Amino acid sequence: MRLDDFDYDLPPEQIASHPLPERDASRLLILDRNGTGFKFSVFSQLPGLLRPGSVLVLNDTQVIPARLAARKPTGGAVELLLVRRLVDAEITAEGSDAALEKAAATPATFREVWEVMGKGLGPRAEGMELSISPEVRARVLLAGTQGSYKLAIEGHGHESLLHAAETLGRIPLPPYIEAQRRRATEASGGLSSRDTTVPNDEQRYQTVYARVPGAVAAPTAGLHFTPEVLAEVRARGHEIVFLTLHVGPGTFRPVKEDDPSRHRMEEEHYVLPAATADAVSRARAEGRPVVAVGTTVVRTLEGAFRQGFQPGPGRTDVFIKPGDSFNVVTDLITNFHLPKSTLLMLVSAFAGRDHVLAAYKAAVEAKLRFYSYGDAMFISPGQV
Repeated sequence: MRLDDFDYDLPPEQIASHPLPERDASRLLILDRNGTGFKFSVFSQLPGLLRPGSVLVLNDTQVIPARLAARKPTGGAVELLLVRRLVDAEITAEGSDAALEKAAATPATFREVWEVMGKGLGPRAEGMELSISPEVRARVLLAGTQGSYKLAIEGHGHESLLHAAETLGRIPLPPYIEAQRRRATEASGGLSSRDTTVPNDEQRYQTVYARVPGAVAAPTAGLHFTPEVLAEVRARGHEIVFLTLHVGPGTFRPVKEDDPSRHRMEEEHYVLPAATADAVSRARAEGRPVVAVGTTVVRTLEGAFRQGFQPGPGRTDVFIKPGDSFNVVTDLITNFHLPKSTLLMLVSAFAGRDHVLAAYKAAVEAKLRFYSYGDAMFISPGQV
């Protein structure tokens, strides 16, 4: 298995830079997991395509306005991407104690420690103070690798950093959407801006069932669902359950190894509720379909299975690639993924590399829209 085995050609104009007016108007490529066939439909028809007694598992993470602008004491600009608030056991680190003590000596309405990605800081930023706003400031506790930092952040007038980010931050769109929007602006003779977000991104780069803040990227397979589609799924006798996996920035990191098996996934935190674990276990025992809505759900369920499938919080760094088996998920709803990505490898493991790449080729020829704001696939046995 080589990285080039997961490459395909995509015209840039088929990268969806904006969502369609209606979520469920996205086109749907239906792929027979056990065969070689596929056909096209629209997402609004999904409820009628589900096999009897299906359990749909959705990721209810909510994308936070995680991009924050900050200033160094010199006035230099810094861009921060919030990744994860650290718990007490993760906060103390070599070289950070003095900075923590200094921060704790000042009054504040909130004081938190976060893992962030930073642009413009450099490797010797430890101890540097940053101004995010007149009310919110930060201190670099630790400079990690690949642009990662640990920051103590405190503020006044806000109950938490997430509360402050609602007014200070912006939605972190995927880099390929930002690049596509800049290209479109420049092609029309305009001046491209660093901030490419538009007003409806706050609503549309979010699932209708998002309820647990913490992700820096949307679980995009869920973007196609509407309240009406969900209601029809239930009306047809299917079950809908939820889990939470906060999608991190690692989802955008490319595979750099020619041999993908040497690639290491970043660890992500999840919560598998007892009700979800019970519903999935019952479906498996009764031979009913378990439909994962998105690759984050696949990684959570299959990762949890490898750890005994216990409900509650957990962590996973599972990298699913061709040759790996699936013990929980039988059907998959997913978007179209980037060439040479771990997500395309996961889908290839689920339905077969040649079958998936043939379907991608047909999707390109049929002018489907690709990536986060694009169209969807439904992979299920016996559909074609």
